[in-house]
Amino acid sequence: MLKVFLPAIALAGALAAASQPAFAQSDYPNRVIKVVVPYGPGSAPDILARALTTSLSGKLGQQLIVENRTGGSGAIGTASVVRAEPDGYTLLFAPALVLSVLPQARGGAEAGYKPDSLAPICQTFVNTMGLAVRPDSPLKSVADLIAEAKRRPGQLNYGHPGLLTIPHLAMEELQQSAGADTKDIPFRTGLQSIAELLGGRLDFISQVMGTEVGQNLRIIAVFSDKRIATFPDVPTAREQGYDVIPVSFGGLLAPLSTPEPVLAKLGAACRDAAKDDVYVTIAKRAGQPDDLYLDAAGFKQRLQGDVASKARVLSRLKTQ
Repeated sequence: MLKVFLPAIALAGALAAASQPAFAQSDYPNRVIKVVVPYGPGSAPDILARALTTSLSGKLGQQLIVENRTGGSGAIGTASVVRAEPDGYTLLFAPALVLSVLPQARGGAEAGYKPDSLAPICQTFVNTMGLAVRPDSPLKSVADLIAEAKRRPGQLNYGHPGLLTIPHLAMEELQQSAGADTKDIPFRTGLQSIAELLGGRLDFISQVMGTEVGQNLRIIAVFSDKRIATFPDVPTAREQGYDVIPVSFGGLLAPLSTPEPVLAKLGAACRDAAKDDVYVTIAKRAGQPDDLYLDAAGFKQRLQGDVASKARVLSRLKTQ
C-alpha cells in the first residue's frame, strides 16, 4: 500500500501545482496593476497613460496606477518592466523608440534589454513632432531657423526631451538635410525644455505636439505628412521644403512570457478603453489622430518595421 500511496500523493501534488497558474490567470486581475511610464509627469506619454488607465480600470474591474520612472531617454523605466514578473501586474506605456532606437543605439547590454524584450498589447497613440519658439522670437518659419543657424553655426540652442528621442532625431535629420548646425540640450521632460525656452535660455525646442498644447508658444512647423487638427494653420516641414517626417507611435506592452490569457484580457480591455470617451477626448486634445488604435498583432508588426527603419537612421547618423 505504501508504494502505491506515496506516488499517488506526489501525482496529486503535481496536478495541483500545475493547475494553480490556470486559476490565477482566470482570476486576473485580482490586485492593483502598475503601469510604468518611462518619462516624467506632464509628458505626452504620461498624459495619455493616465487617461488610458482611467478607462482600463473600469474595463478590468481593478485599479491601475501610473508610476513615472525617468532616465536614459526612457531606457531605465523600460528595463524595469522587462525585468518584472511576467504576470500582468507590471506593464509599460511608452513610445516605440524605447525598443526601436535605444537598444540599437546603445547596444542591448547598455540599455538592459533588446528590441524584442516586451510583448505588445495594443497601440494607443501616434505622436506628431513640432518645432516651437517663444511668441516674440524672430524665427517665424523653418527657413528663418535654418538661415539663422547657418549664419551662426553651433550657436542656436534647442531643447528636446532626451537623447535619441524622436524629437531629437527629427531635428538632427532636419539639420542634416539642410546643412545646418545647432546645439542640442536634452531634458528629462518636454515641460522642462518649455520652461527653459520661455525663460530665454533656449532659442527653440523640438517636442511632441501633445506637450505643446496649451502652452504659450508659437509653433513654426510640424513633422508630418499633413497638417494636424490641433494647429491647422501651422505648415508641415515638408510644405516648407524639408521632407522630414519622423514616425512616433506607442502604447501598452508587457514583459515577455506573460501568459496568453492575461495578454488577451488586457488586449480586449485596451481595445475598449482606447475607444472610450474619456481617452478619446484627452487624446484629441493632445493632437492624436482618429486612427490611433492597433491590436497586438498590428502593433507588433509596426514595431518590427520601426526597428528596421530606425536601424537605417541610426546607421546614417553614425556615419555622418
